[in-house]
Amino acid sequence: MKYYLIAGEASGDLHGSNLMKGLLKSDPQAEFRYFGGDLMQAEGGTLVKHFRDAAFMGLFMVLANLRTILRNLRLCKKDILAYAPDAIILIDYPGFNLRIAGFAHKHGFRVFYYISPKIWAWRKSRVYKIKKFVAKMYVLLPFEVEFYNRYNYNTEFLGNPTVDAVYSFMQKIPEPEKFRRENQLDTKPIIALLPGSRKQEIHHCLPEMVKAAEAFPAFQFVIAGAPSMPASVYKKYIGEKQFPILYNKTYELLIHSIAAVVVSGTATLETGLLKVPQVVIYKPGILTYRIGILLVKIKFFSLVNLFMDKEVVKEILQFNLAEEIKHELKRITEDETYRGIMLHNYDILREKAGKPGASIRVAERIVEYLKNL
Repeated sequence: MKYYLIAGEASGDLHGSNLMKGLLKSDPQAEFRYFGGDLMQAEGGTLVKHFRDAAFMGLFMVLANLRTILRNLRLCKKDILAYAPDAIILIDYPGFNLRIAGFAHKHGFRVFYYISPKIWAWRKSRVYKIKKFVAKMYVLLPFEVEFYNRYNYNTEFLGNPTVDAVYSFMQKIPEPEKFRRENQLDTKPIIALLPGSRKQEIHHCLPEMVKAAEAFPAFQFVIAGAPSMPASVYKKYIGEKQFPILYNKTYELLIHSIAAVVVSGTATLETGLLKVPQVVIYKPGILTYRIGILLVKIKFFSLVNLFMDKEVVKEILQFNLAEEIKHELKRITEDETYRGIMLHNYDILREKAGKPGASIRVAERIVEYLKNL
């Protein structure tokens, strides 16, 4: 069968690539076209548009790049009609994907959604579009099943695919000495900086991380570089400071770090599953923030805390980030009791996230659904 997948950021690319592996296992004749990234491209098929040319965060950036977004929408619709897939699989990226869902439904294509938009946080009315346009939704957070049930829409939680990637990595953890030697790191304890995968995130958050790092001369701070971002993007904010930038080694970096500062997103869950104490930050543009505080009604914004339904990791939003990061890193690195409680909660998080194989299970469900039509 022919599958058309749409992912609009780095985490979607990761989950999309794992889903493609699962689809090939259940349907060895599977063919793919997709909006995605390097990881999906490594699984074969045809990459139509890379997410680095399609990911815009925040209201201002969306408005500033509206022509590009509309051009990408037109390209996607035209390409879907030409390809005529048996199934369209949407991966998060709601602003774009919900528009494609309506288009696909109108033209008679079967639509699946993998990784629900966070409609439980804001614009709950989008649930009616999902009910109308999406044949089946597969969610990543257990409480999302209950949310959709309230609207008489049946979804499935089959585990979280982040577990797959973390579990696979844990089978081949590199030796600390080898990791340091290969990446030219010294013997100081490492604190990992994960400033996000979008330019806007890096622009707003990396300077705050760099400023906070000045208070910790006994540690070395290492940046996890996003595959789509050249080193020049990071160097713009770190200047002459010695902050190594490692690409395609985020898990290796985390597992060898004593702590991490992480921009909110999938990386917070990855950091938790790898059992690295962390502080989570988020700083959108000021216009996005002002609108967001009026519209978004949630207790937490990090995946770790959402999974656990309590504050396991400290969340710092928008203001006074550098000082707050300093304070939290001191607690993590100096208070053994505080650190131990966080690590204990991570053990519970691992249980809640489910067993490995989520992507394979979702792929099996999709193929089974299509075969039974």
